[in-house]
Amino acid sequence: MSDKELRWAGRNSQKDELRRRVWSILEETGYGQGPIWNLISNFVDADKAAERLAQTPYWKAAKVIKCNPDIPQIPVRHRALVDGKLLYTPVPELVQDFPFVLLDPQKLQEQGIDFLEAAHIEGALKYGQKVQFTDMMPMDVFVVGSVAVATNGGRTGKGGGFADLELGVFGELDIIPEHAKVVTTVHDVQLVDESEVPLQTHDFPLDGIFTPTQSIEINSLHPRPKGVCWDAVQADQFKDIPFLESLRGQLQKS
Repeated sequence: MSDKELRWAGRNSQKDELRRRVWSILEETGYGQGPIWNLISNFVDADKAAERLAQTPYWKAAKVIKCNPDIPQIPVRHRALVDGKLLYTPVPELVQDFPFVLLDPQKLQEQGIDFLEAAHIEGALKYGQKVQFTDMMPMDVFVVGSVAVATNGGRTGKGGGFADLELGVFGELDIIPEHAKVVTTVHDVQLVDESEVPLQTHDFPLDGIFTPTQSIEINSLHPRPKGVCWDAVQADQFKDIPFLESLRGQLQKS
């Protein structure tokens, strides 16, 4: 097991060790591409996993997609734009005074902007419309980044808690429709035993896992949280995310 330092270590020791193991496997097997540690790591054949997601009935029916901003989901974001879907993607680590950008493929096309360029986070931030959480419309598919996943719908990201925070806010704002799916794309080696990622009260269960070789549909009995579990939000998140404290006040008043 690697002794590399974990950026967000200490919040959950079990998940710390799980991340360490999965990042080591991605590194040692060569299935990871580019930088691996402390990231939603890119992986071999990420485009094949995205294609599997794009073949689902709920993707085809979706009008609005939310997708994390990481490198392995570039094919997901590109496919969303090619398929004519409105696309929300968050600012990495929510460090700006606005949390998301909205990409409208029709407007991009009218401006002559290449969809692949817009699918990269640099292009998304350059060409997307800045939006606040309260500006966002209901979404049909929520794509989250994952380091490790299991068939019970459990997952862990890189440790910063951003996906759970975003989904919690969406829940409080009532913009997660009943039909909406929460899904992820990963490499097959990122699948782990269900006992390694037990679902906690504030966790949103996955509805689907897509790898280069598998499409795994999940029917979890774990209830979706109705909002943010503020007790689970870390002090450094309030410090590093500029709008978070004011957003909490706004949500708790409503």
